[in-house]
Amino acid sequence: MTNDDEILVELRKIRESMEKTPPPVSPPKQTLWTEFKDFLSKYKIFGLAIAFIIGMYLGNLVQALVKDLLLPAIGLLIPGLDNLAEGTFEVGSQIFAYGDFLVALLTFAIVALLVFIAVKVAKRWNIE
Repeated sequence: MTNDDEILVELRKIRESMEKTPPPVSPPKQTLWTEFKDFLSKYKIFGLAIAFIIGMYLGNLVQALVKDLLLPAIGLLIPGLDNLAEGTFEVGSQIFAYGDFLVALLTFAIVALLVFIAVKVAKRWNIE
C-alpha cells in the first residue's frame, strides 16, 4: 500500500465517522417533586385553588347579605312583601316557592357585579 492509499483509507474512515449521527442525549430524569412543581407553576394551580375558595366564601357571604339584609329591607319598603325570602303562592294543589329562587337570582346578580368590578380593577392595575 502506498502512502496515497493509506491517506485515502484514513480519509474514508474520517468521513464515515462524521456521517454517523451521535447517539441522542436523553434529558436528565426529573424527580416526582420537580415534575409536580413544574405542573403547579405551568398551570397556576395554586391561584386557581385560592380563587375557588375565595369565590365559594364570597358566594356564601353575598347569599347571607341578600337573604338576611336586602330582602327584609325590600319587604319593609314595599307593602305586602313581608318575609320575601320565604314567599310562596298556590295554584290549585301546587305550591310554588319563589322566595328561594328570588334569593338565588339576587345573589347571582350581586356576585356577577362584584366579579365584574374585580376584573375591571385587575385590568386597571395590569394584573393578569
